[in-house]
Parts: sequence; structure tokens; C-alpha cells
Amino acid sequence: MSLLHRLARRMRHLAHEVAKFGVVGAVAFVVDMGGFSLLRYGIDGDGILHEKPLTARTISVVLATVVAYLGNRHWTWRHTERRKVIGEYTLFFVLNLAALAINLAILAFVNYVLALHDPVSNTVANLVGIGLGTLARFWSYRRFVFRAALAGATPAPPPASDPGPDDRVSTAA
Repeated sequence: MSLLHRLARRMRHLAHEVAKFGVVGAVAFVVDMGGFSLLRYGIDGDGILHEKPLTARTISVVLATVVAYLGNRHWTWRHTERRKVIGEYTLFFVLNLAALAINLAILAFVNYVLALHDPVSNTVANLVGIGLGTLARFWSYRRFVFRAALAGATPAPPPASDPGPDDRVSTAA
């Protein structure tokens, strides 16, 4: 196989992973931002955590982290090395805590230093925090959490109901 062919194959695989990561991230984003908005502003502008933006943010991020872990483990990187769930999830959660710290710092700055408490300012602060963490999360998940199988190791087979692009069986004789 030529170097160019191998490079093209790796780029297609990476693009496939990035697309799946993006879909999972979009779902987690809706859970995160929707949860934050409901907790902070409710339906009528005064949610149960209206006066506690950092608590609302923490709860929404934890819920979104659970959604992101499940989506990434069972779809985006289902073909990668499997470890004990508790260890894998702990590492995943720790990496998300780092991203949460950045997000909380930005949200705290907007709310307590700039004294901007409106939904638009909070949404912009959350979007900036999410944006800063997304590339770091993709890299760190791929590198540390959902690692490719070690050379010589046999990766867990993907579920039979959803074959990947390299798992299709040819029907040609």
C-alpha cells in the first residue's frame, strides 16, 4: 500500500471520527445549554438556580458529560481498546473537569467581574468556554481515553447491528 493511499485512508478515518465526535458533541451541547438555561432562567425567566449560575453550570455540564461519554464510548470510538468502565469514565470525567474549570472561570468573570447577568452574556460566556475546550477534549479523548488498540492486541469487535466502513462483508464471490 502506497504512502499516499495510507495517508488518504487515515484522513478518511479521522474525518469519520471527527464527524461522529461532532454529532455526540452537538447532543451534549443541547443537554448542557438547555439544562443551564432551564436551571438558571426556567420557563418564565426565574429558574430554581437563578441566583447560582455556577451551580447551574456545574449540573448542566455533569449531565452533558454523561451523555458525551455514552455517545463517544458506544458510537464514536466503539472500535477502540476497552478498559474497565470505571477507570475509563473517571479519566473522561477528569478531562471534562479541566474544561469545566475554564468554563466556570469565564462565566464567573462575566457574572461577578463584569456584572453581566443577562441570558445573552451568559450564553456568550458559555459558548466561549465550550469552544476553548472542544479541540482539547477531542485530542485528549482520542489520546488518553479511547485509545486505539495496542499493536498485536485484538480490539473489541463492533456490534453486528452497525458495521463500520471497514467492517462490511463483501457479497461478491
